[in-house]
Amino acid sequence: MSEARLALGAWGEDQAVVYLRKQGMKILERNFRTPVGEIDIIAKNKSCLAFIEVKTRRGTTFGTPQEAVGQRKQRQIIRTAQWYLQNNNVGKLQPRFDVVAILCQGDATAQITYLINAFSLSG
Repeated sequence: MSEARLALGAWGEDQAVVYLRKQGMKILERNFRTPVGEIDIIAKNKSCLAFIEVKTRRGTTFGTPQEAVGQRKQRQIIRTAQWYLQNNNVGKLQPRFDVVAILCQGDATAQITYLINAFSLSG
């Protein structure tokens, strides 16, 4: 992956963290890696444990950012979340899968769409 794409992705994740904190979420993990995959952000809000995928794009020529979270990516996130749940005491927190879609505007401002419960275990 090119440095420019990596930088855009990191910028998008930073924007997502700021946004999520403003929504009252506590960030537990960033770029959580396991033998089975990676999750961009794991956050907690009240009784919910959110596994969050962040997708950042400069435009919609190839679709919206959220459209890039297809079934294959969803399965990888679910496997990683299951690994996390098996290896961490999360108490009675209810897991869910969210997507933060970010469009980078020309002047480096973020248009953020937050999709709560974007997908489920059944796909």
